[in-house]
Amino acid sequence: MSFFKDLSFSAVVAGFVAVLVGFSSSGIIVFQAAQALGASPAQTSSWLWALCMGMAITSIGLSLRYQVPIATAWSTASAVMLISVADHLTMPEAIGAFIISGVLISLSGFSGLFERMMTHIPMSLAAAMLAGILLRFGLNAFTAIHSQPVMVLAMLSLYLVVRRIKPRYAVLAALAVGLVVARLQGMLHLHNIPLTFTSPVWVSPQFSLHAVVGVAIPLFIVTMASQNMAGAAAIRTFGYHTPISPLVGWTGVANVIFAPFGAFAINLAAVTAAICLGREAHEDKRKRYVAAVFAGLFYFLMGLFATATTAIFAAFPQELVLAVAGIALLGTIGNGLATALEHEHEREPALITFLVTASGLTVWGVGSAFWGLVAGGISLLILRK
Repeated sequence: MSFFKDLSFSAVVAGFVAVLVGFSSSGIIVFQAAQALGASPAQTSSWLWALCMGMAITSIGLSLRYQVPIATAWSTASAVMLISVADHLTMPEAIGAFIISGVLISLSGFSGLFERMMTHIPMSLAAAMLAGILLRFGLNAFTAIHSQPVMVLAMLSLYLVVRRIKPRYAVLAALAVGLVVARLQGMLHLHNIPLTFTSPVWVSPQFSLHAVVGVAIPLFIVTMASQNMAGAAAIRTFGYHTPISPLVGWTGVANVIFAPFGAFAINLAAVTAAICLGREAHEDKRKRYVAAVFAGLFYFLMGLFATATTAIFAAFPQELVLAVAGIALLGTIGNGLATALEHEHEREPALITFLVTASGLTVWGVGSAFWGLVAGGISLLILRK
């Protein structure tokens, strides 16, 4: 199989780093959303199981099918929205809303409606939006120096040295030295980790008008505008011409299948996808899909051992996670800015897109990625006229 010929250690590392960054940056929000809806500990673990299994199947299946690094993720913005509406919702009603949202995502994907909309977005604005999304991760790598100067500076220094000698292993070297320093400083607590399989918990859905209007439709809009749009832009920015319609459609199908177990929103990833899409995964872009496949495999393991996963990721110092995420995304941020500012007549709209996206602006529950594109698009229309 071509997969085994394309296999590389750097791709495996990129897949692991993507999962590490994704879970550590927003995993706690998933637990908060489940608990806000009154989930028991078993149901909370089931939510993580459902999300991880959905992301594993879509990441592995789509990446192998199209030979492109297609990484999927849960929607952090949707989890935050669920926390805000939990007081007016029962768990069965929430599950029903998850199913309806998944159906809407599938329809917008397979019908081609979403992809037709994406074709009207200039590459400069798409690249600026991606750079704006990733900016805070790059900044966090340097702000972490304040609390852990020895660890973070050692990681940055070794990254630069290995980047010059063996670029594909630079992120791995940074992660390794970070773990060594954390261990020497007594900040790793890898003990008493329970190795038990997660048991998925089925919740029968209930469908109500207020759940459809108040949860399902907003969930669909937030997932499409804030998450899938950014994920599709990431794929385009790295020069892949994979059809977006089936990718979005199949994430919706995964949503519907795993919704009764707690999967509220599975979508195309942007931040974690950028790690798999970048040159750190492999110098040859045709072989980077292996990174997304391994990200899916790691998500599968996370789902099998959801309780242990929580304990393991909690053992990593926050500064280590922030530093390795920022380091892994340095090249992607630079490439995004270079593409965004390449054409002079689109430079100011791209810059506006970048700044609005980086600002974290949220209006009506829709994140800054969408509003960055809106602001950039309006600016482009005005300046062109």
